[in-house]
Amino acid sequence: MINLTSETGFLLMGFSDDRRLQILYALLFMVIYLLALTGNLLIIIITLDPRLHSPMYYFLKHLSLLDLCFISVTVPQSIANSLMGNGYISLGQCVLQVFFFIALASSEVAILTVMSYHRYAAICQPLHYETIMNPKACSWAVMAAWSAGGLSGLAHTAVNFSIPLCGERVIHQFFCDVPQLRKLACSYEFVLELAMAAFTTSMAFLCLLSIMLSYVRIFSAVLKIPSAESHTKVFATCLPHLFVVTFFLSTAGFEFLRPPSDSPSTMDLMFAIFYTVIPPTLNPVIYSLRKKAMKAALRKVLSKEFSQRKVYFKSLFKL
Repeated sequence: MINLTSETGFLLMGFSDDRRLQILYALLFMVIYLLALTGNLLIIIITLDPRLHSPMYYFLKHLSLLDLCFISVTVPQSIANSLMGNGYISLGQCVLQVFFFIALASSEVAILTVMSYHRYAAICQPLHYETIMNPKACSWAVMAAWSAGGLSGLAHTAVNFSIPLCGERVIHQFFCDVPQLRKLACSYEFVLELAMAAFTTSMAFLCLLSIMLSYVRIFSAVLKIPSAESHTKVFATCLPHLFVVTFFLSTAGFEFLRPPSDSPSTMDLMFAIFYTVIPPTLNPVIYSLRKKAMKAALRKVLSKEFSQRKVYFKSLFKL
């Protein structure tokens, strides 16, 4: 038996032992990470525009900040490990990775639930919208989402790293994933973590149920409007949102509740990519950059930046 607290770290197996494939995966992850980084940073910068201080853009700013942090917890470490050909991760790094991963994922689920309720209030309760989504209520909702995520991260981290391990400290994943850590636990000790995972997944399922209920009410309200253009606009906006949320929660829930297996599986890696890499990369496009107001603000930011660069280069040439 190996006690986790007495060891120095873990070995992340990643995607492949082939050096060329490791470099290829690192380059692919680097491209994806840069896309996610650019998209989410653009949204955070754009939402600083005084004209975009409505509740919707306030929630989008926090969602982008969560996505930016969420993908930064796992992907840069994986890129570095692949480029160096070394999958070692220290105990401290693993603890931090588990905490921030769970905390940010939980906060994101909470924020997405709040955003779906915001859409419901805007479309189905327009007369009470200003009262429901007042600035104080929005601030409290965001603080509650961040706090709930932090508590969830602390609970999972405390439980995971108090469990003794049996066997080698080899993780068949590209980051310190909780289901993979559970595979290393002694059979009689991982029950508490399994119970914690079941509780967290149940909460996520309730959030998904709440999101789906909000969208069902939105769809039923919109279908009562005779305008075909309104139908198209709402469905084109809401269906991608619903798809990404369902995709994120269903893949994460399946992986967290699946019984531990001793043999490494390609499915584990694929599901991990589905709930760690894809949502933070797609969210900026699906939630924000398709909106006309966001496009207009983006054009303003880019034109301002271009003008500043133009003045700077002119001053250089004069010198």
